[in-house]
Amino acid sequence: MAVVKEVERVKRVEVDSDIIVQKLWRKVVRQLASLPLAIAELFAIAGLSAVGTVITQGERPAWYFQNFPDSNPVLGFLSWQWILGLGLDHVYTSPIYLGLLAMLAGSLMACTSTTQLPIVKVARRWSFLKSTKSFSKLDITDSLPKARLSDLGSVLLGHGYQVFARGPSLYAFKGLPGRLAPIGVHVALLLIMAGGTVSAACSLRGTVMVPQGLDFRIGDALGSGFLGPDASVLDSRVHVNKFYIDYRENGQVGQFHSDLAIVDPQDQIVSSKTISVNDPMRIGGVTMYQTDWGISAVQLRVDGSQPYNLPMAGLQTGDNKLFGSFLPLGDQGAADGKGISILARDLQTVVFYDQEGNFVGVRRPGSKKAITVNNVNIVVDDLIGSTGLELKADPGVPVVYAGFGGLMLTTIISYLSHSQVWALQDGSWLVVGGKSNRAKLDFERELNDLLDLVPEVPTLEEPVESPQQ
Repeated sequence: MAVVKEVERVKRVEVDSDIIVQKLWRKVVRQLASLPLAIAELFAIAGLSAVGTVITQGERPAWYFQNFPDSNPVLGFLSWQWILGLGLDHVYTSPIYLGLLAMLAGSLMACTSTTQLPIVKVARRWSFLKSTKSFSKLDITDSLPKARLSDLGSVLLGHGYQVFARGPSLYAFKGLPGRLAPIGVHVALLLIMAGGTVSAACSLRGTVMVPQGLDFRIGDALGSGFLGPDASVLDSRVHVNKFYIDYRENGQVGQFHSDLAIVDPQDQIVSSKTISVNDPMRIGGVTMYQTDWGISAVQLRVDGSQPYNLPMAGLQTGDNKLFGSFLPLGDQGAADGKGISILARDLQTVVFYDQEGNFVGVRRPGSKKAITVNNVNIVVDDLIGSTGLELKADPGVPVVYAGFGGLMLTTIISYLSHSQVWALQDGSWLVVGGKSNRAKLDFERELNDLLDLVPEVPTLEEPVESPQQ
């Protein structure tokens, strides 16, 4: 007996524990489904997103030391210590931001399970009203003398309603997708957040500066990671066939172009394209953008020699780029620092200065016109450009696009009204009622117009009075 009682006690404890867990779970779900909590989460996410927009993300610590110094904090308090200490230099991958996204996703799922799904289940159930008193609870009620249930069903069918009839009762509805749309909106928002999370955690980015005529391995620029591109893509090489700049009539830069070819590990060209700003190249989940440019070398002929490339280095960056090189004079020129200075701001002109730093002249590449500097004849054959490329592999982008597409579609569908009509044949009287979840005045006008289309049947008995009276 003692063993039996102990077993029963254990079972009761297990049952009580299950009940406590279920109650606790329901309470958590109710709290997550709270509208004020969801609004607070949205405001917090929007605030952090605004911070991530204002503060440049992903720079090196030295950049924040320079732009947000302790001696002159932005807005009187925002210095590099706050930014790096709170992780504001990588807001979108911070635990706080990702945690808020997870909480918002939980709120959406809780709202869907506790509110939207029950509404849909009720909307999908169709039931018949069996007494005229039941019609008093509907938004709209009317009675038609000498009218038949079958005629009303035909009219409703002709205007997009799904009609069900049983004996003297009828039920019809249309616009059920409008009831389902809020669930679709929640699913779309979840897709957007999931895609953003995947982008933050799994995307790969890299930048390269490649001279014309050379190539680089995609994997060296991007690295590798979870959900990254296939190994065959990472092992492929990008060859820069040509880099050139289009100039406007006033001499300003119009557009940058890079003629690229993708070479697989078997040295076969699998794809090629001339990219430009806002016209990237995509292959195997990797997108290559034209983002920068430079000058890698100037091709010269000195005193009738064969052409050779003299490397150029960047002296100024930003919008006013400046590149320079140095041509030594004689065998001791390089050691003594004596030589010709060569400068270029673009691919159109080359400027020469003698060994004393005096301006000598300007030549256009390919003009074949020699210039004499310190008794040295120089012909500029070409300026060889370098292309600056940004590579990006983001597996979350398709998910985000799908989410935004679904959000737009379900938002439009949600404006559809879910309209319901009930009818009951009571002798020669036809009692009709209906309701709609939105656009109630429009639904009332529509239902009145539909009832006007129901023909009067003269063979039916003359009704004494309306059953609604």
